[in-house]
Amino acid sequence: MGGAKQALAEVSEGPDAVTGEVAPAAGEAARPAAAGWKILPIVEGLVLLVALFLPLVLQDYLTVFATRVVILALFAISFDLVWGYAGIMSFGQALFFGAAGYGVALLARDLGVTSILLILPAGALIGLTAALLLGGFLLLGRYPSSVIFVSLGTLTGSYAADRLARGWYYLGGQNGIPSIPPLSLGSIDISEGPVYYYLALGILVVIYLLCRFLVRSQFGLALAGLRENEQRIAFFGYKAQHLKAIIFAIGGTIAGLAGSLYAFHEGFVWPNMLGVVFSTQVVLYVLFGGSGTLIGAVIGTVIIEGVSFWLSDNYRDVWPIILGVLLLLVIMFRPLGLISFVLGERERVGSFGKVPKESR
Repeated sequence: MGGAKQALAEVSEGPDAVTGEVAPAAGEAARPAAAGWKILPIVEGLVLLVALFLPLVLQDYLTVFATRVVILALFAISFDLVWGYAGIMSFGQALFFGAAGYGVALLARDLGVTSILLILPAGALIGLTAALLLGGFLLLGRYPSSVIFVSLGTLTGSYAADRLARGWYYLGGQNGIPSIPPLSLGSIDISEGPVYYYLALGILVVIYLLCRFLVRSQFGLALAGLRENEQRIAFFGYKAQHLKAIIFAIGGTIAGLAGSLYAFHEGFVWPNMLGVVFSTQVVLYVLFGGSGTLIGAVIGTVIIEGVSFWLSDNYRDVWPIILGVLLLLVIMFRPLGLISFVLGERERVGSFGKVPKESR
């Protein structure tokens, strides 16, 4: 672990690979990072507390909407892992989300499989497989892949999957696959409403905690250095492309899990779930909330979806323009996202191990 810490100390002195800003030296950042740790759990606790009591105060149709937002927040976390922590701009994250959605929809339609014990693992496996195939092609070549190459490669994959679904009669073409039966656990159907909400929330919390553990581990420390300066991390002996492929596959797995939940909650799947628009949407979630924090992805999803819902209900003709202006203002004046109002820039990396005492 000493090599990773030394690498991170080295890369911390260079410009940030995501924001382009110069980060303070490792010694200078020790105290702010430690102070930031006191804020992050408070933010996470408040978000969880609000989420736990929402169905008790919301009307039924709003609980259904809140469930959709929770599932999309899980999708946003999958992208934040890939971009916010590894610096991989995946413009095709919806490919894994939609592929899993179509896969579990076919299981329900053709084989009558609706058990949650089979559907959720199947969705995660489909997302993992798709991510391994695409990631292996884009990231594991003889030479390191550039950011532009990976961005365009994932974008192309998402677009190709969208066109394939629209033109394949077996997948329903433009209409997708409708009338998916509800999830089941034994003889009990899990339909939309508070039960599905708490199911999605429970999965989100578990995945969030696992991701939080991952990014604060030795592997997360290597990812932090990879994001800041890939060349220096490679110099210290880390296989940068392998690290990228691993986190890319993990992100695809989480996206697949979210896609399977989304398909059964909505009751149908359609080509847009695979396409570029949905992929761009998740980028905005993370960009708006703040990348590299996990909780920023959740907050960004909640705010964008909530504001979109309210604007579309009250300003039906111009709500996309209003939302676009709001997003543009946040990106211009808070490039690190809304979470940067309460968390420092160094919070994306955090502190690993004990902070060394200052010499006197």
